[in-house]
Amino acid sequence: MELRSLKYFLTIAHEEGINRASSTLHITQPTLSRQMASLEDELGVKLFKRGAKKITLTNEGILFRRRAEEILSLVEKTSQEILRQDTLVEGKITIGCGELVAVQLLPDLFKLFNQKFPLVTYDLVTGTADIIKDQMEKGLIDIGIILEPIDIEKFDFIRFEKKERWVVLIKADDPLAKKEAITVDDLKSKPLILPRRANVQNELAAWFGDAFRDAKILFTSNLCINSAFMVQAGLGYAIVIGGPAKLLDKNEIVARPLKPDFASNSIFAWKKSKPFSLPVTKFIELIKEIFKST
Repeated sequence: MELRSLKYFLTIAHEEGINRASSTLHITQPTLSRQMASLEDELGVKLFKRGAKKITLTNEGILFRRRAEEILSLVEKTSQEILRQDTLVEGKITIGCGELVAVQLLPDLFKLFNQKFPLVTYDLVTGTADIIKDQMEKGLIDIGIILEPIDIEKFDFIRFEKKERWVVLIKADDPLAKKEAITVDDLKSKPLILPRRANVQNELAAWFGDAFRDAKILFTSNLCINSAFMVQAGLGYAIVIGGPAKLLDKNEIVARPLKPDFASNSIFAWKKSKPFSLPVTKFIELIKEIFKST
């Protein structure tokens, strides 16, 4: 399978037509049609639904588009790293992170790093630990700030000393907002919004104990802000990491800690034995230097 075929496929998907895509690519329509027919034969599936006015993707085509975008992104990233792999530290570092207190450490790291290497830029990708880990394994993210528990067998890492504490988001005018901390009994029979990650839900189940069997889980969500919108609408009580909750309008939503305390560890992680670009290598060295005592 040629990279050219992937580019042709993505152009057709974007333009929703062979004629428009051929004009964009500056190749003839028959040539482009032959390329796509050959690609479908190679994959053994149909990628397109050919309508009277436009072309849409089949379910297989939708999946292939996602993978094609990932492949071309990785190829472009690798090409840039090879071109810039010299004594001049220049390039981009891609860092994946959740909505964590640990992210507050990044600005100081960036400031220190930029003093030495001002030509380096950064791409911050937000997602759950599972998403960040998957992207790191594919080589699309260099370094991750990840919330445990997670399988880190394939990664080198440094664990942060400060823990990530979980809180409950509550509407400011709710009676529970007057409490200093929230217990299992407080949440019984309440509609809940829980983290989407199964590993975290398992740990929360241990915190709830027997009461978890009867818990009313109305939503799951992978981002605090999305959960906050549901809380603001009066749809439930969200259990989230406490870090981003500090940014919410306290006149609308308050955050109360769980009682007993419920906390998780977070880590800096990067793939073992991976040949990183020079900027990434230098950044990992800085992380190790700053956090070597933790």
